[in-house]
Amino acid sequence: MDWGKGIVLTIIGFVALILTMVVISVRMDGIELVTENYYEEEIKYQDRIDESKSADDLDREVISFDVQSKVIELDLPSGTKGFLQLFRPSDSSLDQKINVEVTHSGITQIPLKDLKSGYWKVQLNWSENGIDHYQEKKITL
Repeated sequence: MDWGKGIVLTIIGFVALILTMVVISVRMDGIELVTENYYEEEIKYQDRIDESKSADDLDREVISFDVQSKVIELDLPSGTKGFLQLFRPSDSSLDQKINVEVTHSGITQIPLKDLKSGYWKVQLNWSENGIDHYQEKKITL
């Protein structure tokens, strides 16, 4: 065997390896998008920035998480309406959306004992005094 055959076999082996990796990556299951309507959400992103800034201007922590009791506590005034989205980046089938309607003053508690352990993003959209707000918190159960 001479150098020419060795180089040709090495190139053929490299091409076969690359083609195998391409086929495996194309057949992979479990590739999840962050959101199904990615492009429409991107267009609305400036609204999200404005809502987040208005939530920061409230000078209070709206979302807090109690690790011991696995409860999300929302500090919202009475009459507030919105929705809480529990977003699991690793598995979109576990995502949940909860409507929030505050009918009493004080802290509103939302239990999370039924959720699978791991990393979650808690996203809260609400309207207070005619102004839309958005706040996000990352938690680990």
